Amino acid sequence: MVAIATDQLTKVFDDGTVAVDQVSLLAAPGEFLVLLGPTGCGKSTILRLVAGLETPTAGRVLIDGQVVDHLPSRDRRLAMVFQDYALYPHLTVAQNIGFPLRVRHDSAADVAARVNEVADQLAITGLLRKLPGALSGGERQRVAMARAIIRRPQGFLLDEPLSNLDAGLRAELRSDVAALARRLGVTTLYVTHDQAEAMTMADRVAVLRRGVLQQVGPPEQVYNDPATLFVAAFLGTPRTSLLEGAVYADGDRVVIDLGSQVIELPAGHPVRARHTDRVTVALRADALAPAPDGHTGPVLSGTVRQVEHLGHEALVHVDTGALPTSTERSRLELPGPQAAALMREAPRPAAARTEYGFYPAYDPELPGEPPPVGEVVLRVPAVGLPRRDETIRIAVDLDRLLLFDRAGARIRLAAGKAGQRDV
Repeated sequence: MVAIATDQLTKVFDDGTVAVDQVSLLAAPGEFLVLLGPTGCGKSTILRLVAGLETPTAGRVLIDGQVVDHLPSRDRRLAMVFQDYALYPHLTVAQNIGFPLRVRHDSAADVAARVNEVADQLAITGLLRKLPGALSGGERQRVAMARAIIRRPQGFLLDEPLSNLDAGLRAELRSDVAALARRLGVTTLYVTHDQAEAMTMADRVAVLRRGVLQQVGPPEQVYNDPATLFVAAFLGTPRTSLLEGAVYADGDRVVIDLGSQVIELPAGHPVRARHTDRVTVALRADALAPAPDGHTGPVLSGTVRQVEHLGHEALVHVDTGALPTSTERSRLELPGPQAAALMREAPRPAAARTEYGFYPAYDPELPGEPPPVGEVVLRVPAVGLPRRDETIRIAVDLDRLLLFDRAGARIRLAAGKAGQRDV
């Protein structure tokens, strides 16, 4: 087992595109590290730089602490599996798997023995005499994996290997791939845009945005403790609900004003120190639930606009009348200082004063009802579902409430006495 690392790795293409920007990562020996992010965030470029298929503009790639930038791809002993399988259509499965060994002129007996060994590991022994055209997508991907491991590589580089498969087969194979990598004890870098793959397969997840590393940690940590608004918005199924608000403190009373309503915080809550600050409130579905009768904690109310039936449960979309966070802001499409400047200069919606702050006002000259705003989504058991256009009350779990400042950074408040908590 080896450690695979990047040190301030940077890649700028000839057209000036910064694909990877000073990324430093370390995959420990035997670790399954997932690079997660939207299309175009630089994760596949990092893989190609590690593999030696691209030359870095700056920074280094290290294997077991040794710089390998001068080594050609074939000498790094890393096996790469691509999204499109890359099998030779005129060769049988056995010939495809054994191809890397035949290229280095291993004996026919050794090649046959290794082919049978890896085919048995991946449960594809019955496919050895078939051509790739006779295989399903899942079978082709197993063959591609077999070809990768036959050389006993130091590490696996997997570039979205399951993205061409249907959902059911993808769920089956992702557990098989992770189990195989751990059984072999091979250090693995796995690229995906699918958060379900990242959360279920990874020892650690590295989240990327526009070539910049946002956060690295175990899946549960990255999900429960996002460092930036982008990470909070990107992770979560259904998508995290994002609302614009402001903090107001009036004596012992502390609230997050959403305009049409407020979220009450415990008296003396430390966020009171941010009185009048504009914030983004992130609410995942697991932070919300229908408020039972007699509930005295913080609540939101709203109108049910849509119910998505999922069998054992449903996703209920509720219009709270608050101001939603724009997609551009949640994705933080511009670098920090530029984004902050843009937000200061951008025209704001018309607003009307409330007791604490303001809420979006609608142009009365526009035809029809105002569009749904401030939508939040919660999971509800399939029994006793609310109906469309019904008004419901939603309990908010303050321990799962996430706040972010105008630059998209997490507002962290040290836990302490008197009920203080991180927000």
